[in-house]
Amino acid sequence: MNLVVPNRLQAGDKVACVSLSWGGAGDDDLRWRYELGKKRLVEEFGLVVVEMEHTLKGTDYVYHHPKKRAEDLMNAFLDKSIKAIFSTIGGDDTIRMLPYIDFDVIKEHPKIFLGYSDTTVNHFMCLKSGLRSYYGPSILAEFAENVCMSPYTKDYVKKTLFSNKVVGEITASDEWVSEHLRWEEKNKNQRRKTSPNQGPMLLQGRGIARGPLIGGCMDVLEMIKGTSLWPEKEMFDGAILFFETSEETPSPDFIKYWLRNYGAMGIFDQINGIIIGKPFDEKYIDEYKETFVQVVSEEFQHPELPILFNLNFGHTAPMFVIPYGAKGTINCESVTFSIDESSVR
Repeated sequence: MNLVVPNRLQAGDKVACVSLSWGGAGDDDLRWRYELGKKRLVEEFGLVVVEMEHTLKGTDYVYHHPKKRAEDLMNAFLDKSIKAIFSTIGGDDTIRMLPYIDFDVIKEHPKIFLGYSDTTVNHFMCLKSGLRSYYGPSILAEFAENVCMSPYTKDYVKKTLFSNKVVGEITASDEWVSEHLRWEEKNKNQRRKTSPNQGPMLLQGRGIARGPLIGGCMDVLEMIKGTSLWPEKEMFDGAILFFETSEETPSPDFIKYWLRNYGAMGIFDQINGIIIGKPFDEKYIDEYKETFVQVVSEEFQHPELPILFNLNFGHTAPMFVIPYGAKGTINCESVTFSIDESSVR
């Protein structure tokens, strides 16, 4: 998987915030949340933060204008003064941007792009353009976390986007956020409750599996299948596939159906391993484990394929950052996962 690796971020760099799916960052009752996330980028990471023209136009406008969303993304790539692009939040509507994307613009103006969830669509736009992007926190959720940003998430943002050293072994967080509070300004000084984190769980496999990282939110990947964004089959050769599920908490039956599709495409025959993010709110955690083993091992006859479950990425807090195309390693003996190269130049 030969992707262009963008330059690392440094204090003083300009980053653009974009609303590519849900436009809540510009809604009157949520603008405080966006401003808090922006403030953290400035004060804790030393960045200069700007918005694109339509970033803060609000939910209704952003929904009705996918072309304008695409213009914001294209203009952010074209602007040479902008060193990175951060997604304000996910949603369920990014796919409608596809007709308006100029892939040559992304290819010819490589820079860091960060986001997760529905932003999986944008990551596959970068992938199609040959650019490494980064599956990680959003402005409204993680950067604007109540009271303070999680030290775990903050540390991995710095390790992945600000340093050109090898990322190394991904340590599990000691705890995860298990309480959901409405995004109301009156709650911003209330810490959310946490629970102990069990850490990575090996579902099957042995030895060591290595390969370039590719994947995203399973719910969103279903919207990409069959479009021009879906990668050529060869891109899955020897890869480590990363999966996570959204706050919609899809039923185990849907996980089973989706996995059967990957099996039918022959992807389990090609990849070297799978890592899976902690399910949202740990709902269906046992059922998901059983479903992955059932489909991959029993139905598609790959009991040797390493599957590591319950990692801190995706729709969970805190989270680490996954660089597309970077070499990752699953060590079944130590039950660990590592990113074996620098994430940025």
